[in-house]
Amino acid sequence: MQNLSEANVTEAVIRSLAGCPDHRLRELMVGLVRHLHAFVREVEPTPEEWSAGIRFLTEAGQRCDDRRQELILFSDVLGATILVDAVNNRKPSGATESSILGPFYMEGAPERCLGADLASRPGPRVTVSGRVRDTEGQPIAGAVLDIWETAPTGLYHMQDPSAPRFELCGRLRADGEGRFTFRTLLPVSYSIPTDGPVGRLLELLGRHPFRPAHVHFIVSAPGHAPVVTELYTEGDPYLDSDAVFGVKSSLLVRYLEDGREEDGTPRYRLEHDFVLERARQAAGAAPIGVAPPAGG
Repeated sequence: MQNLSEANVTEAVIRSLAGCPDHRLRELMVGLVRHLHAFVREVEPTPEEWSAGIRFLTEAGQRCDDRRQELILFSDVLGATILVDAVNNRKPSGATESSILGPFYMEGAPERCLGADLASRPGPRVTVSGRVRDTEGQPIAGAVLDIWETAPTGLYHMQDPSAPRFELCGRLRADGEGRFTFRTLLPVSYSIPTDGPVGRLLELLGRHPFRPAHVHFIVSAPGHAPVVTELYTEGDPYLDSDAVFGVKSSLLVRYLEDGREEDGTPRYRLEHDFVLERARQAAGAAPIGVAPPAGG
């Protein structure tokens, strides 16, 4: 009979995992048990505090559906998502750095032709153009760019019942020289959802819920590791305090004024290249919450 106590329960749980036939699963669970038990020993939560944590996770799970992923949001605000991304996407010099996928990516965005406007609503437009190339500078013909961003309201299309499905989203295929171009709205800073358990937690912690203005991309091509990334607006006030810790200096971009539309709305332009590493150099781990996008 086991005589379990604070001193030996951790090793008893780990011994119970010895028969797991999946080596990697056993390794993950042993690490989880060790760190979870160490957390309990360090902070000594009361039963009421532990129950509150279980209720938090339960409510977060209940808020998840095909339009919202509260548990990914929880991972994001703890910095866990960007850490998982970092250890799985160590890039060679010159390759485009990755950033977080976020909880509002939706697969199935429509194919758009080069030069398409991703927005159906008025607002300051930006023309984004550039090339997709490899780390040796060679163009990658037919590379696919999966693009999404929020509207000026700070909402993604699946958050806004009045927005057309896949508003400000699209999949583009670069031409034979790796070139791409499209139009979209100038991105804005916005708040992550605060009407759920994660938002309440941020308030209790004295943290703000804002993200700096950005546009999301998944760039992929056969024979190359895909990159999940974001382009952040230079000078945004939330660059140094992004609620989900996704900003990297190499991903900052500057939008240049490029005249005005016929209605007087300012127009901008951005030129930016994406650089993919070859698949033989890195496997290109899938981002949390989505399978690797097909390049073909």
